[in-house]
Amino acid sequence: MLLPVDDHVVHRGDGVFETCKTHAGAVYALAPHLIRLRGSAARIGLEMPWSDDALTDILAQTLAAAGRPEALARIIVSRGIGGMGVSPYECSAPELYIMIYALPPPFMEIHPGGARAVRSRQPLKPGFLANIKTCNYLPNALLKKEALDRGADFAVALDEKDELAEGATENFAVVTRDGRLRFPPPDRILVGITQARVAELAGALVASGALRAVETVPIPSAALDEAAELLLLGTTTDVTAVTELDGRPVGDGRPGPVQRELYSRLRRDLLENTAWRTPYPLPDPSAD
Repeated sequence: MLLPVDDHVVHRGDGVFETCKTHAGAVYALAPHLIRLRGSAARIGLEMPWSDDALTDILAQTLAAAGRPEALARIIVSRGIGGMGVSPYECSAPELYIMIYALPPPFMEIHPGGARAVRSRQPLKPGFLANIKTCNYLPNALLKKEALDRGADFAVALDEKDELAEGATENFAVVTRDGRLRFPPPDRILVGITQARVAELAGALVASGALRAVETVPIPSAALDEAAELLLLGTTTDVTAVTELDGRPVGDGRPGPVQRELYSRLRRDLLENTAWRTPYPLPDPSAD
């Protein structure tokens, strides 16, 4: 069956997005997500006519309608309705979409022994695209496909210097054998909200002596084979231990003490950090 297509009713895929998660009826880290959303939109010249207060209110209403205390919320800002060409000026006005869907359990709850990862053969995004969270996720999809095709849970991308970059939707960090928590530089990665928060929480481990330092430095591929721990960080993965890389054990092949401590601290932060929690109304079970 053929349907007529009007030049001005086709939605373009040219847009930006953020995915937040909720715990116990509150959005976690909403402010940093909105800051990054606006930054991504600005870098592609996409105007956002909604204030942060308006976005927060719309999101809260949508979450309340979904009635889920634990959820993922995807905020998408599109160029809007327009033609099928590449010119963004074919679009009439930006449009906002919010999708609410189930939050899966943290990876470590399902797989307490840790994750399997492989070094990816996929080319890395250029820095300009890597630093923007756009709706063009083809390279990310290919990273995930490669991981699953090779019998792993995740794939880690390397840059042209054979240095650590990022995963499909995750950041990576290394714990060195002398107790340094290292993150790759932000040049070729999208610095995650979870990565940034974990780096802050790790300051307490430095103060206690459990870590010597938290650093942002180039990480050669060879350093992954020498690591005491390899961590994977993300909205849905929290702090996950990578215990196998390219079929070989990382460290002693088990989740390590730094992963366990940072995972525990992040989980507490999700529920107890009132400064980072934005509550929304939920149905009253007593009203049934």
